[in-house]
Amino acid sequence: MTYSTQNTYDDISPSAESLAQIHPDLRVAFILMNQFTLAPVAGLVESLRFAADKSFRSLQIYCKWDWITFSNQSVSASCGLSVNPTKEFNLQELKENYDYVVIAGGLLTETREPSPELLEALREIHAAKVPIIALCSGCFVLANAGLLDGLKCAIHFTTRDEFATRFPKVITIVDQSYVEDQGILTCPGGTAIDLAAHLIRQHCGDIRAHKTLEYLLVNGEKPSEQKAEQIALNQPNTYENIIVHQAIAYMRDNLASHITLKEVAEHVKTNPRQLHRIFVSNTHESPAHYWRKLRLDHSKKLLANTNNYITNIAIECGFSDASHFILWFKKQYGETPFSYRKRRHEAERLQ
Repeated sequence: MTYSTQNTYDDISPSAESLAQIHPDLRVAFILMNQFTLAPVAGLVESLRFAADKSFRSLQIYCKWDWITFSNQSVSASCGLSVNPTKEFNLQELKENYDYVVIAGGLLTETREPSPELLEALREIHAAKVPIIALCSGCFVLANAGLLDGLKCAIHFTTRDEFATRFPKVITIVDQSYVEDQGILTCPGGTAIDLAAHLIRQHCGDIRAHKTLEYLLVNGEKPSEQKAEQIALNQPNTYENIIVHQAIAYMRDNLASHITLKEVAEHVKTNPRQLHRIFVSNTHESPAHYWRKLRLDHSKKLLANTNNYITNIAIECGFSDASHFILWFKKQYGETPFSYRKRRHEAERLQ
């Protein structure tokens, strides 16, 4: 008798047509520089892979990623591994179809003097408010584009002196695994798993982040409240301005409350006009818009991970009623809360 060694999942895998109907929660474009460092790229994409479906079949359901090179030609990692792009470099698509664009650097010979055309493309992506992630020496590329001036940047200790000399306007940091500052995330290398967990937690929820860390055999415990308070101002997702930091913390603590922006301003000992000015300067968004995004982001997690009624979720997220909530949810995400929840459940059934 002959036994087949074919993967038993093959017969029940969803069709390409079914997967095409699923809109992932997290979409990432990797722009690979020649001689890129493999470890952080692998750590980031492997984390996305484990978070991307309910089981372990590497289906790109909740997370999606593409491999891109600026030349549309294959590139080699610094270890010699050759990678072919899966999509052509298309600036418009990068600005419209992805939640993050990753510039993956490696050997400095390739990132010290990037092409002017690539630098201009990155400026346009940043101007379109698409967050950019720089892995390893990718920070040299962003700094050459002028995108890191005045910002904090996580840099590898071996390249800090050269980087600081070449880019004196950038605030260099060598003791953090990643830093987020005004829409730009820098990661000096390593495995980038901490960065990946942060992105997954933010877009896909704690359950998916925990699954990723558990399967990669990483301790994903959160710091205690006391420790979190002590290091809060040094966290990668904290804005430089203390008033903005305190206002965002107060907003997060009051997602379900109907407190006004005047009360937020009073809490941080300023006035609404000053709060608006500082918020726009630091986050490029008004405090009202930022707070609404926090509430809508929280609502997505509740829709995906609970069976609560939509009306109850609306109230829990600080909206006056369900219709008001549905209106803003559709404006932000292009679909109703009901269709988002239904799509998530259908994606789970595919697994």
